[in-house]
Order: sequence, then structure tokens, then C-alpha cells
Amino acid sequence: MEEKKNSWDLVVIGGGPGGYEAAIEAAKRGLRTALVEKESLGGTCLNRGCIPTKTLLHTAELFHELGQGEKLGLTADGYAVSMEALQNRKKEVVEQLKKGVASLMKMNKITVFAGNGSILDQGLVKAKGAGESQILHTVHILIATGSVPSCPPIPGADLPGVLTSDGLLEKKELFDHLLIIGGGVIGMEFASIYSSLGRRVTVIEAMDRILPGMDREIGQNLKMILKKRGVDIHTGARVEKIEKEGAGLACCFSEKESPGRIAADGILIATGRRPWTDGLFDEESSPQIKEIKTERGRILVDEHFETGLAGVYAIGDVIGGVQLAHAASAQGRIAAAHMAGEASDIRGDLIPSCVYTSPEIGCVGISADEAKERGIPVITKKYPMSANGKSVITLQERGFIKVVADSESRRILGAQMMCARATDMISQFTQAIANNLTIEDMEKVVYPHPTFSEGIGEAVRG
Repeated sequence: MEEKKNSWDLVVIGGGPGGYEAAIEAAKRGLRTALVEKESLGGTCLNRGCIPTKTLLHTAELFHELGQGEKLGLTADGYAVSMEALQNRKKEVVEQLKKGVASLMKMNKITVFAGNGSILDQGLVKAKGAGESQILHTVHILIATGSVPSCPPIPGADLPGVLTSDGLLEKKELFDHLLIIGGGVIGMEFASIYSSLGRRVTVIEAMDRILPGMDREIGQNLKMILKKRGVDIHTGARVEKIEKEGAGLACCFSEKESPGRIAADGILIATGRRPWTDGLFDEESSPQIKEIKTERGRILVDEHFETGLAGVYAIGDVIGGVQLAHAASAQGRIAAAHMAGEASDIRGDLIPSCVYTSPEIGCVGISADEAKERGIPVITKKYPMSANGKSVITLQERGFIKVVADSESRRILGAQMMCARATDMISQFTQAIANNLTIEDMEKVVYPHPTFSEGIGEAVRG
């Protein structure tokens, strides 16, 4: 096995949004940077997560709109979805964006090593590829190894037809009836895909509502919309086992202490993701590397995303917390600035949460309930998007924009949006919070008509 010595200012392990954005930021700040990626540039988000899922969601939503063609004066007979063509479209999108990331690496003179990256010691990384191992000497190390689907120990979870999001994204045929275990973001996006494509969907969620980490009203509204589309949702339900039933499967669960059993063609386990550190530390790693502090699998870091070991940083899903691509990217830029001895103005505490269901969901800052728990006196303004002209024109379902502001200073503290283009528009509230804008400051803005965005103006004026 050949060993080559290389000298760097920073070696990034993991080429997802957090890793490659951090590498670019470091290179722009004058650090000689290398990146080690064991699979494909873009990480989970680009290859098995955000981008593939949103590609499917876009087609599913268009299919659903075609079903409402008569209301819009359109006639479209005999239309159907081709999963083979859709999978090819998904691959095209992913490949195009992967080429874009590779181009950014080249443009910023970042050397990419294909292989598994493991940390041997402070300032020492091994990049193990096919047939050879390279030793990289570096001042700083950034761990950006992401996460993988987390599956609870459910008896029968290993049966054929039981999949995680990774497996479901690759299926070339749709299940006629998909049962989803988990009513979080991943589960709800796949529920939206399958129901929009006219397939039967059942959701089983252990908590008392779907999207339990978001404003209660969002979960309640989405449940009503999905039920209208034929989705069967069971909350406060705990899965006990999965069994084979005929050519399909059956999920056995308890709901409010009553037993339940539902047959389905396929089952998606969407119960979250766990940090991925396999191979990061091996038998050659020094004792101090092996003793990097972790908690329930996640790597512990400080406000600069540095671990307890000087020069070793970690960002993204591997540190737990908010597991979002844009959160990892922000963290990577903050960490790179710290390595360069410079400050970053990025508000890493202001991470918008987005769910790409129909309608879309966007949230940032705190909700009224969270403010109450913290003892912060607030005022809440709300605008129903059913009164928005663009929403009516495009047959949008029930939605709203809710704004939370400090009752004394009138500064914007948070916003919750459930409407078309919510994921695009939520950044207006992120900017408002980051710049300490008040309700009155936002009232000064003139929004074009008719647009979805003018709902923001109506909400703050309300």
C-alpha cells in the first residue's frame, strides 16, 4: 500500500453541503484546502435527500394539478406518471448539480480525494481509496460526515418491502398503498408525493400530532388537507411489529391503548436520522482522537464548531441539532472563518425550517407557544391565505401566515407560514429577525399584486 504525504491548512471529511461549502469558504479565506469524500460530492442532500425528494415532489404536484384541470378550464385525458421517466429525470437533476459542485471545487483550487477519511491524530488524516491510502498532514480538520436513516428496533423491520427514504427514492414502481411510520418532515413529504400521485397512504405517528416539532396549527392544518386527499393518519400510535401478509405487509400498532392492524403494499420507516461516524476513527487513531466527546452518537462542539480537541471541528448532522442542509452550510462557513482567525456575521441560531408538502411550510424564530414558555410577552398577527388573490387563482388549499413580535419593542421574533412558496418567502422574516426589524419596519414594504408574497404585507398590517 502506497502512502503519500500531503500538507494542508484544512482537510474536510465529507462532501455534503456542509463540507463543500466549508471548503469553499476556507479556500476563499486563503487556506489550502482538501476534501475527502467516500461516495459522491453533494452528500445525502444532493444524492439521497433534498434534491431527489424535491424532484419527485415537483412532478407529483403537477400531476395533482392536472387532476384539477376542469376547474381551470383544462382537459387532459389519459395522463399518467412514468416512474421510469421520473427516475431518469431525478438522475439528470442530481448529475447536473454534482457537476456544478465539482466545478466549484476546481474553481476554488480544492483538491478532492475519493475514499474514506479517518482521523489518525491532531493534524493527521488518512484518505483510504481503492487500492491506496494517502496520509494528509493538516493544521485543521473538519468532520462533516452527515447522517443516515435511523430505524427503531421494530420486529419485522428487515422484511422485504420495508424501506427507509434511501430505498424509497430508488423505487421504479409506486406502491399502491404506502404505510409511513413517522409523521415528521420526511414522512410528510413522502405522504404528499404518494397522495398527489393518487396512491393510498397511511401514516402512523407516536406523538399526538404530525410535524410535532412545529407550530401546532401547522400540524392540524396539514392533517386536514392530507385527510381531504385520502391520507389516513393515526397519531398517538406506537408500532409494535411488522408482519408478512399475503403479497404485502401488515403493521401492528396500538392507538390510545386500542390494538390496530393495517395491511399495505410497502412500508416506509421515517423516524429520523442519526449521526454517521463509522470509519471516522479506526484502530490506528490516537487515544485522544478516540476520546473526542460525543453524546448519544453526536459529536459535541462549541460555538465555533470546534470539538474539545484543538484544531478538530465538526458540523452538520453529525453534531445533531437542526439536521438541515442550509444549517450545515452556515455552520461550515462559521467554522472556516474561525480557522482563518476571522469573525463571521452569520446568524447560525436563525435557521429556517422548511417542509415541501402542498402547501409548503416555512418557519423561523420562535412561535407564540415557545414565547409563552420562555416568559416573553408577544403579539401575534395572522393572515389567512384563502383571501390572497394568487392563492385563489392557483387553487391553493387552506393556509396562513403568522407573525410573532415582542409586545413592547415590536421586533419580529418569529414567523410560521403555510402556503404556496412559503419556503421561498420565509427568508424575508429571517432577514427581519437578523436585522432587528419591527412590525412597523415591515409595513413600509410595498408588495406587487397579485403575488403570494403580498400575504406578508397583509399579515404585518393585520
